[in-house]
Amino acid sequence: MGLRFRKSIKLCKGVKLNLGSKSASISVGGKGFHQTFSTTGRTTSSVGIPGTGVSYQKSVNMKKGFLGLFGNNKDAPAPAVAAIDTNAEERVREYEDAINTLRTIHTESDKTVDWNNITDPGLKGIADRILKGDTDAYLEVIALREPFEDLVDYGSEFEIGTDDPSKLEIEFDIKAEETIPVKSLSLTSAGKLAEKEMTKNAYYELMQDYVCSVMLKIARDSFALLPVNEVTVHATDVILNPATGNDERVTLVSAVFDRASFEQINFERIDPSETVRSFRCNMDFKKTKGFSPVAPIGE
Repeated sequence: MGLRFRKSIKLCKGVKLNLGSKSASISVGGKGFHQTFSTTGRTTSSVGIPGTGVSYQKSVNMKKGFLGLFGNNKDAPAPAVAAIDTNAEERVREYEDAINTLRTIHTESDKTVDWNNITDPGLKGIADRILKGDTDAYLEVIALREPFEDLVDYGSEFEIGTDDPSKLEIEFDIKAEETIPVKSLSLTSAGKLAEKEMTKNAYYELMQDYVCSVMLKIARDSFALLPVNEVTVHATDVILNPATGNDERVTLVSAVFDRASFEQINFERIDPSETVRSFRCNMDFKKTKGFSPVAPIGE
């Protein structure tokens, strides 16, 4: 573990923006320890020394091989032609499995925590605080349990906040360029690997399913971890504003999920995009153009 100083700007209760020379990050939690999700793909667990501005930190880079599977990483070396031909069937199978994973992230969820029946003495204190509606305890538990850690593998980053014990609000960066493939892989009749550009319709439909699947996963894990009745999720990305010629961060989908309706869903059989639309939702999507910016719900 290292010792470092950090300059932070408090955005709202339990959420800080950390500024660095080469990156920025969001920290969630407080009262001595928190979790940070960085623009570099690094997850950092911190234990602070109150009143000093100094903290011990342990960092782990969560960007694993998944992001390089589709070949969207410009720095990744191109595989040798002979290797592609030899392993064509395996490459196509891996590609199809990865595509299916992007569409079915929502089918897995963390185990529900029953805070009324915590027997571990080390957790009794925080369990009591959670049951009393202490929102700081909510963020501390998120930092400890890391419910969205598996989603960081896809390149997502998160900003989490709440000032109401019945609600949780989460914003995540979808990083479409790093996550959604721009090419498709298939086998020729001769058993060779065929690679071609994915059609715009296929690309946009996959992006929509991926974004909505992640939103459902975030809500599922939030309901499993905390006794909230409502989870608001905003999906954001950086896109070109044709009016200014500048890249801007915008909200692409914003939805409010209520626990009562959520518990009626059979997640193994749904279309994630249709399920998100069934809730209070701002989403402007066309198969030929993809997402257009929308207003975040609650603003």
